[in-house]
Amino acid sequence: MKPLWIAVALLMTATTAHAESVLGQWLTPVGATAEVYRCDASVCVKLVTLSKDAPSRVDSNNPDAALRKRSLCGLVMGRGFHLSGSTEADGGQLYDPKSGKTYSGTMTTDGDRFLRLRGYVGIKLFGRTEVWTRVQNKVPVCRE
Repeated sequence: MKPLWIAVALLMTATTAHAESVLGQWLTPVGATAEVYRCDASVCVKLVTLSKDAPSRVDSNNPDAALRKRSLCGLVMGRGFHLSGSTEADGGQLYDPKSGKTYSGTMTTDGDRFLRLRGYVGIKLFGRTEVWTRVQNKVPVCRE
């Protein structure tokens, strides 16, 4: 009986550790879903669903005119983050499709429910924080 209880305890610990991780799917304030995932040796962020009320389905504000027709569906909007523990990631770049600008960024979880993304230019003090909510049931990746 002991091995079964040990296995159950280890499984519960692993599940809890992942639940409080920055990794996973998150609902953004505009109603889109973004996924924070491992990409090579770092952590990336991509849009996996778009809000039905999204003003655009393409990257129309991109400073590169050649990219303005690309779909926002599946767009990698964050890259280069490094985990500093399971609840924090920093050193990355965040692309804001609304403004077409790229910012330095950090991510931290607030328990299991919220992810705080901070985008800034230069120093963290001069930035903006956006709070995302964890998606409880994984959503399929959009296709457009």
